Amino acid sequence: MSTVFTEIADRVYLLRQPMLDVNVTLVVGDGEALVVDTLSTAGQAAELVAAARAVTPAPLTVVNTHHHFDHCFGNATIAGDPPRPVYAHEAAVALLRERPQLVRRQAYEEMLPSAPELAAELARTPLLAPTHVVQRETILDLGGRPVTLRHLGRGHTDGDLVVHVPDAQVLVVGDLVEESGPLAFDDGYPLEWAETLDQMLRLITPDTAVVPGHGSVVGPDFVRAQHESLVTLGWLIRDGHRNRSLVERVAECAPFTPEAALTAVQRGYAELTNGV
Repeated sequence: MSTVFTEIADRVYLLRQPMLDVNVTLVVGDGEALVVDTLSTAGQAAELVAAARAVTPAPLTVVNTHHHFDHCFGNATIAGDPPRPVYAHEAAVALLRERPQLVRRQAYEEMLPSAPELAAELARTPLLAPTHVVQRETILDLGGRPVTLRHLGRGHTDGDLVVHVPDAQVLVVGDLVEESGPLAFDDGYPLEWAETLDQMLRLITPDTAVVPGHGSVVGPDFVRAQHESLVTLGWLIRDGHRNRSLVERVAECAPFTPEAALTAVQRGYAELTNGV
């Protein structure tokens, strides 16, 4: 892990921020460049910009894969002055435009127990909401190089985007796929996530490099394995809910860490009970 960009495909670069092992992807075209995700704080984002400038002087357009702090709190540093476009799914845009203090408070409370210094930085980092809304699909032109932003369905959140660089066979997927830790279900949709990954797998060839939100670049087999785990989870939740089984008993059978499984089953039961 480092705060420099490493080329993983033709003019596609990856930076792994050591804190939380978050990935940032830089896609370079002819006179234009795209940054996918902006890290957690103004300080981290400033280092990101310096690393990008070591690769290209091109203006930076931004994409947020979703609304969680480690993927978008650096927006203001990268795209605030001078103003640059920031793309995100409409659900993420709504949260960051209409309820930024809720997003900030959730981030602060999440990190305070384990990383109080980071929590304090999150509390004072200026937030910049995305400027451009993606519904299902948007194609960006990076100086003649097409990059497609797609919402494939709900999964990690209700506003996940994937970023497809077809000429380099790279797919950036945010936290819909995780390599360095378990999937996170706190804002997730465990009964829909498998279908979203099924749609993702249709974009993946044997040679596709898949960039997860956290951890090392993976391939199709890794995505298929997470898809299979989510399919299993979905059936466990449906069967458990139908049989009125305790959440804890169902979570014990789920193919995830105990904490992640418990949250997933709670979220799944809520989906089935309340239509979340």
